Amino acid sequence: MFDNIGWIQTLLFVVYIIDIIMALMIVFLERKNPSATLAWIMVLFLIPIGGIILYLLFAQNIARKKLFRLTKYERQVIEEELIDQIDEVRHDRFFYGKKNIAEWKDLILLNQNYSSSYLTQGNDISILTDGRHMFDSLLADIAMARESINIQFFIVKNDSAGRRLVEALTAKAKEGVEVRFLLDALGSRRMTPAVLADFMAAGGKAAYFFPPKFKYLNFRFNYRDHRKIAVIDGWTGYLGGFNVGNEYLGKKPKFGYWRDTHLRLSGNCIRDINARFLLDWRLASHENITIDYDFRGAVPATEGAAIQIVSSGPDTARQEVKHAYLKMMTSAKKSIYIQSPYFIPDVSILESLVNAAESGVDVRIMIPRMPDHMFVYWGTYYYCGLLLRSGVRVFIYDKGFLHAKTMSVDGEVCSVGSANFDTRSFKLSFETNAFIFDDEKAFELEAIFEEDMAECHELTRALYAQRSYWIRLKEGIAKLLSDIL
Repeated sequence: MFDNIGWIQTLLFVVYIIDIIMALMIVFLERKNPSATLAWIMVLFLIPIGGIILYLLFAQNIARKKLFRLTKYERQVIEEELIDQIDEVRHDRFFYGKKNIAEWKDLILLNQNYSSSYLTQGNDISILTDGRHMFDSLLADIAMARESINIQFFIVKNDSAGRRLVEALTAKAKEGVEVRFLLDALGSRRMTPAVLADFMAAGGKAAYFFPPKFKYLNFRFNYRDHRKIAVIDGWTGYLGGFNVGNEYLGKKPKFGYWRDTHLRLSGNCIRDINARFLLDWRLASHENITIDYDFRGAVPATEGAAIQIVSSGPDTARQEVKHAYLKMMTSAKKSIYIQSPYFIPDVSILESLVNAAESGVDVRIMIPRMPDHMFVYWGTYYYCGLLLRSGVRVFIYDKGFLHAKTMSVDGEVCSVGSANFDTRSFKLSFETNAFIFDDEKAFELEAIFEEDMAECHELTRALYAQRSYWIRLKEGIAKLLSDIL
């Protein structure tokens, strides 16, 4: 008995020594913000063995790595075109298809300078909010493909929906269409090479983003490819929040109706979306392929929407999507409508929303009623409760699961994409959003928000004050962990 006690004491001593070493590494070697540093130190010492495992799974740092490399030609083309467009926008020589776009000159310049995002015009947009409609539309466009299909999703389930997609891609590969299928190795772990055997035998190409070094053992839970992109024949594209699986079609009782937002796009912006895909594909597949960044053939148009495609990821500390969100919030004069399943704002986002609401801007946030990640949900609930004090209105979607990632400001500019309003999307995942300068589409997105309100109950200050002590405890834990959720 005493020998066992001595062995346990020795083990605990070794574990705490490892915890101390790891804590020192986090403080002095990792470039984490102070709150994230404190959160990880708390986890390490409160759950010593579990904390070590969690840190190894979730806290790798790739911010110093240059993952997406441009060729000399690609860099030259993008720099030349961006410099020319930035100069035209800055000195008011740029031709805007619609006059009110010029009012968002500062946001356009931010995305150009900070995110290397080109502004394209003459784009056609369809907003898709129903999973079956989105999936049917995507399959119909795939069936019409004649030259190429480039498609990537964070999650493709090995269920009837996932297999329908694979079958559609296989059929096109058999016809001689060049099909590239990019999957996140963790999110789409059930979509194995064995499942894709017929697709690849037909000539389709598949690649996995950040695959595990050891089969069935993926230690990289962070730094996932969270983008959802499709480009057909270089002219029709998809971008947004939907993944591929039965639950996204509303076929899983656990979630019920799945409410999400995706865009079907055509026009000049497709070249930028395709370039984003090819950068990811080149990294994952190692295929030597040239990326066409040349926008000089894009003709300004008075019809259609102006769009900037903004991507971000943990390979850089810039947080491009978050900065564009912030600029939209701080520029708002009338309204800010946000939908997000995960709402864990950092101080900058939180203060921007508080300042907007206190200044008389109509700020509304919509979140789901049911949690699919417990601590993230209660963190979301806590921060929404915090914003109620400043007059922000919070709506909780009751019809099913709300997974949309959208923001509309002043009925003039809006954003739809894969990025949530949380640390994971801003710092830990690879994301892509479309920032749309078009009053018709911004107004449509606001109208959709208001329609969704009919399926919500409002979280008032009085209702929030009635929450149980058990919920308060869960909120407190989630608040402490918010920088690492």
